[in-house]
Amino acid sequence: MKISSRTSNIRTIRQGDPKFTLQDGLMICPRAGFEINEKCPREYKLIITECFNNGWIKPVAHVYGKELTIDALR
Repeated sequence: MKISSRTSNIRTIRQGDPKFTLQDGLMICPRAGFEINEKCPREYKLIITECFNNGWIKPVAHVYGKELTIDALR
């Protein structure tokens, strides 16, 4: 049996990291976020909003390391 190891090329970017924000000269937006469907009951929206505001739920983005390299070269 042959076992090999390798390093993952996927990177995690969290809110607050400078690479979490995308900029193209016209627009600035977060790389990841949440979308709550309009059919979501109001009570759940309030709970989700409270969790987000208190930092209990945080947006995270997963990208390939080469994407970050290409962004840095621009």
